[in-house]
Amino acid sequence: MSFPATVPSLSRALVARGYETPTPVQDAVLRPGLEERDLLVSAQTGSGKTVAFGLAIAPTLFPEGAERLPPTEHPLALVIAPTRELAMQVQSELQWLYAEAGARIASCIGGTDARREARALGNGAHIVVGTPGRLCDHLSRGTLDLSGLRAVVLDEADEMLDMGFREELEQLLDATPESRRTLLFSATIARDIAALARRYQKNAERIDTASGAKQHADIAYECVVTPPSDLGRAVINVLRYHESPTALLFCNTRAMVADVQAALLARGFASVAISGEMGQNERSRAIEALRSGVARVCVATDVAARGIDIPALSLVIHGNLPSDPATLLHRSGRTGRAGRKGTSVLMVPMTQRRKAERLLAMAKITNAEWIAIPTAEAIHERDATRLLEDETLFAPSSAAEDQLASRLAEAHDAHGLATALARLWQSRLPRVEHIRPVSVEAPARPARTDRPARAHDAHDEHAQGGEWFSLSIGRSERADPKWLIPLICRLGNVTKREIGSIRINGDHTLFEIAADSAERFRACIEGQDADEARIEPASAPEAGAARPPRRDGGRPPFRKNAAPGRGPVRRNGPATAGKGKASSRKRG
Repeated sequence: MSFPATVPSLSRALVARGYETPTPVQDAVLRPGLEERDLLVSAQTGSGKTVAFGLAIAPTLFPEGAERLPPTEHPLALVIAPTRELAMQVQSELQWLYAEAGARIASCIGGTDARREARALGNGAHIVVGTPGRLCDHLSRGTLDLSGLRAVVLDEADEMLDMGFREELEQLLDATPESRRTLLFSATIARDIAALARRYQKNAERIDTASGAKQHADIAYECVVTPPSDLGRAVINVLRYHESPTALLFCNTRAMVADVQAALLARGFASVAISGEMGQNERSRAIEALRSGVARVCVATDVAARGIDIPALSLVIHGNLPSDPATLLHRSGRTGRAGRKGTSVLMVPMTQRRKAERLLAMAKITNAEWIAIPTAEAIHERDATRLLEDETLFAPSSAAEDQLASRLAEAHDAHGLATALARLWQSRLPRVEHIRPVSVEAPARPARTDRPARAHDAHDEHAQGGEWFSLSIGRSERADPKWLIPLICRLGNVTKREIGSIRINGDHTLFEIAADSAERFRACIEGQDADEARIEPASAPEAGAARPPRRDGGRPPFRKNAAPGRGPVRRNGPATAGKGKASSRKRG
């Protein structure tokens, strides 16, 4: 399938750029009969929509039969994008597409010189690309005149509404002629997008190319189960395991971006960070470092990463679980584009596994693979495979290289040279974290039972008949169930309800794990770090063994057989309530 006929100068630009077959969104917007229609298009980032709307507005901008745009005093087309990066990317795409047509394309984005933008507008720009805030600034100052506009494009309209640009969009659209064409592109057509379309579009053609299955068919999903305390170290090993040429790591806050970036740099990763407070020049340098290969990892928040387009991106890591399915799909959609394969990795703390499962189910992702944190051994094995398959070993050598190789072969044997090669290879790789393995099996959901009569017996009833283990912390270290239970849950990847009886002794503690969770628990405690509290299988304690001390010294907090209508008896308080009458005590 070839591109539909369009303006000849644009057709030649497509051929020169190597475009042969249109993407689904490009083919859809160029169907016959849509040349003068408003369009409401569902299209994901990376679907080729910039070229799509660049071609779609051409019939509206060019005089009939013309291949070049005539001089103009006022803009003919306006493209509104949510972020500076996306606006710059759109401008770059339109420049090569309209270069032979003699189009002047101006940008109006924050973080740049507004006076220079005003001069570009005054010189007669055919197409203006900008962000809502800066475009409104120029409109208010009178440097942007939209009275001659023939077409307006809202790119990623859902993102602009999410970022709070509704008033700016309405201000810009209200300043345009009613006769204009309006093309609205959005990943999803939610209620607010539909309302915007009804207000500003006329008889719009609805085009849906944003099928979730199609969009993510080339993305492999991995869920890495990790203890919450090892989340940062686990991210390091995931990056090392994949060794992606370019990776994007999402964090929920600016503070986490700074912490993760510092950790990556300390371990030898070539990485950059993008956050909201950075200036445009800093952001541009960071993105260029990624595109050129100087940096391999970008750490960013969702807001800061909007509009970033890295064609070679093959790995997306969710350092924190996304807040909703749309965010998950939007993050992951940065990879696996234009027919290339990609990987999306969710870092899942053990305590948030069910949240991650619900998130995947709501996003209709069924191909996610649950895996353990990559171990140092697994990473080193992949490093060895990558070394043996490195193209440098098979590339033809130059005369100078042959001469040096001969000198090295005369001075060293083959094993020595291979050892040196392995050392050089490993020296350029970031450090690997040694992390205790964690089971990836989902914890069993405990059967619903009647509430036990006494709260301190709940664990005993659930795990009755379980297996016993010994923890190398006892009464001498002031062991207390308040912090022993969270420690056991973290070390063994279990929940509170899977822990049965607890017996605190002088130098160790015995505790019981539910029978259906014992095998998974044993797998988690194997290969523990030396500085961790040691857990080992143990025999069941003898009857009458010591029980853990109660918080209140062993007495029940309320009177056991209180009559109906009586309030609780406070054993240690200054007053006792009974039969509705308060009794007082003389104070010394």
